[in-house]
Formats: sequence, structure tokens, C-alpha cells
Amino acid sequence: MSSPVSCPTVLSPVITPFNDDLAPAAERFVAHCRWLVSNDVGLAIFGTNSEANSLSMQERQALLDRLIAAEIDPTRLMPGTGCCSIPDSVTLTRHAVAHGVGGVLMLPPFYYKGVSEEGLFRFYAEVIERVGDDRLRLYLYHIPPVAQVPIGLGLIERLLKRYPGAVAGIKDSSGDWSNTQAVIDAFGQQGFRVYAGSERFLLPTLRAGGAGCISATANVNPRAISSLGADWQREGADERQAALNEIRDIFESVPMIPALKAATAYFSHDEAWERLRPPLVPLDGAQREKLLAALARVGFDMPGLAA
Repeated sequence: MSSPVSCPTVLSPVITPFNDDLAPAAERFVAHCRWLVSNDVGLAIFGTNSEANSLSMQERQALLDRLIAAEIDPTRLMPGTGCCSIPDSVTLTRHAVAHGVGGVLMLPPFYYKGVSEEGLFRFYAEVIERVGDDRLRLYLYHIPPVAQVPIGLGLIERLLKRYPGAVAGIKDSSGDWSNTQAVIDAFGQQGFRVYAGSERFLLPTLRAGGAGCISATANVNPRAISSLGADWQREGADERQAALNEIRDIFESVPMIPALKAATAYFSHDEAWERLRPPLVPLDGAQREKLLAALARVGFDMPGLAA
């Protein structure tokens, strides 16, 4: 196996901008990714908050190609490549790996509910073996509130035993810190990188020996989150974590994905960022006013975004 590439401590599931015809707006996408990288955040493109499951395979591939053409460091990228279909997952994963990405983030097949551990193991095994590339670093995506298909300790153990070089870590978006800690305790000493699914758990995750977080609000509050990730052992870390949680609370007070886009539109002075692909819709007037008023009360800003 080739030497593993460690992804950044903090990554953002990058929001996807759309044109008025609802096609992905590639130039805005690249610009937002550049801004995130300038704030020391990695790019978990095509995640939940990227509206990835509203994008076609071809659209995902084209956007990744644009980032590479724009000379974004591929080792800072962790594209989402998990689909319900094995061939689709393989196609997206091969394409990402060929670009030299730091890792891929893979949902379980989420349409059928109540599937067995054996079924999930066979799914991931098929993808890994069909990709057939020593450069593959696969991060499992545990998000039971949305997928309703959990990734348990038994499955992780089996995959690590069979594919120790390829299975690199997990994003735990369960929202249950006890689960995140259990995964770190069970596999962290094996080099398995555990990311919390929210910056709420960034400090506890790092203190327990985890890798960091992959968080929606890293789209809008990247510098504060990445700074805590970089020097979490310094004095005052708990207070900084509390400040991150306060901003998170504000964004969670309204629907999250539209909120991220509304804030980005406001601070970039670019109303086009408000567009979402149906079935998602923008914040209504009251929700938008509530969000922006709360952000103003705490002096929130997104420095450098408009530039």
C-alpha cells in the first residue's frame, strides 16, 4: 500500500451554488472553495449540506474536475462518493482517487432500511475491490438521522480486518457523543481517523484522540473552527468551543442548508447563493430575518468572502 494521506483536522461539506436554471455554478463553487482553503478548512465536497443527492454523477465529476483545474490541493479534498448503486459508487470513487484526493466519504446504501451488517459489508467490499486502487482512502459516513442505515462497531471491525489500508476513518453524524467516543476507543489506536459530524464535538473528539470534525457550519465560520482544531491544547479552548456552539445554535434555529446559503448570499453580496435545488427551498422572509438578526447580535461576519 502507498503511504496514507492525512486529511485536514476540519473539513466543510461545501455548499453547492446553482445558476438560475439550477445547473451548478462552477465559478462560484471554486471561489467558495478557495475561500475555505484560505481559512485552513478542507473540502468534503458532495456531502449532505452540498445537496449531493440532488446532483448527478456527471455534475459531481465535472465540479471536481474544475477544482483540480483551479489547482486546489487534492489532498485537502474528501468527495462524497456513496450512492445506493454499487456501480455509481465505484465510478465516482475511481474518478476521485484518480485525482489524488485525500479520501472519499461514502454513505451506506440508504434506500433499503433494516439491512444487515453482512449486506453492508458486502456493499463496501464490492466497491473497494472494484475500485482496486492502493491510493483509496475510504471514510465511512455514519448519519443515521438521515440515512437510517447505521454503521456499527462490528461492521467497522470487519472492514478494517479485511481492508486495513483502504478503510481510513469515519464521519460520525449521529449527534451522539457516546457513539463517537466508542468508535475512537475501539479503533483510534489502529490509525482509524474519527471525525465528529459537528464542531460541537470538536474539542471532545480531539481530546479523546479523534481526528477532528466535518461540519456544515465550517462553510460560514471556517476560521474560528479551524483555529480551535489547530491549537486545541492551548488555554481557553473550552471558551472557544462554547463560542462555536453559540454560532451553531443560531444556524440550527432555522433549516440548516438554506441558512448556510442565506448567510453566504448576505455576506458575499451575491443573492444567487440563496438558490437550492428542489425539493429544498430557501428560507422564507421571517426565517431569513431571524437568522440575520441573531448573527448581527453576536457580531458575526465572514471576512474576505465578498472579495
